[in-house]
Amino acid sequence: MMTMTTWQAVATIAAVSLGTMLTRFLPFALFPDSRRPPRTVTYLGGVLPHAMTGLLVVYALKDVSPFSGFHGVPEAVAILTIVLLHRWRHSMLVSVAGGTIMYMVLVQLVFV
Repeated sequence: MMTMTTWQAVATIAAVSLGTMLTRFLPFALFPDSRRPPRTVTYLGGVLPHAMTGLLVVYALKDVSPFSGFHGVPEAVAILTIVLLHRWRHSMLVSVAGGTIMYMVLVQLVFV
């Protein structure tokens, strides 16, 4: 088991703190309210949430096999729950939380 010296711990905490502060404050310094962001940044702000959602769907379903186990039924029900909740409430937080809760209930209590 490796342990850090006091100096290594302080340096690590300082580096992590600096990196966190930089990623939090840099966008506000680069794009103040008085200036309009470049078109590229505006475009990425509109496209990346959808791309990330697609990436998460692919990642969540990559190990689902329709030919074994429960044939992806819990995943399909959870996805349907997310879609229906989002159509009803138009809230990403409610949709994702509801789908996650539905999936966990299914795999913990129904498809044991």
